[in-house]
Amino acid sequence: MPDVARPYAASNALEDTGQMPALFVRERQRQSTPPPPRPAGPDFDRIQHGKEFVALRKTFRRFVFPMSVLFFTWYMTFVLLAAYAHDFMSRKVWGEVNVGILLGLGQFASTILITIAYLKFANKRLDPKVEALRASVGAGER
Repeated sequence: MPDVARPYAASNALEDTGQMPALFVRERQRQSTPPPPRPAGPDFDRIQHGKEFVALRKTFRRFVFPMSVLFFTWYMTFVLLAAYAHDFMSRKVWGEVNVGILLGLGQFASTILITIAYLKFANKRLDPKVEALRASVGAGER
């Protein structure tokens, strides 16, 4: 990509890729050291394929997917009613409050209720499994 700040600057493919040719090859060969050892830590590949983690993901998905489908259905129902059912949405419930306003406020209420339900679910079902998994792999607190 050309340098727009310096339109007349010479540009070549090596500069554009950030790879410049080696200028002091002998010096690099003398000073080359072996790569540093990888830090010791949890074996994430083994953890990901372990029974505990698979069970944790299954528990998580059992809550999240149905709840997402339920909310998306509720949201799309609201949008479609707002777009095509003007007479229904404009029915007065009391005073100037109509069905559309109540359903719109229901979107906020359902979002809050889903958040509370997820927090309770996570505290009761997910967090104990996460702690057990951490203990089994020896991962300490951050």
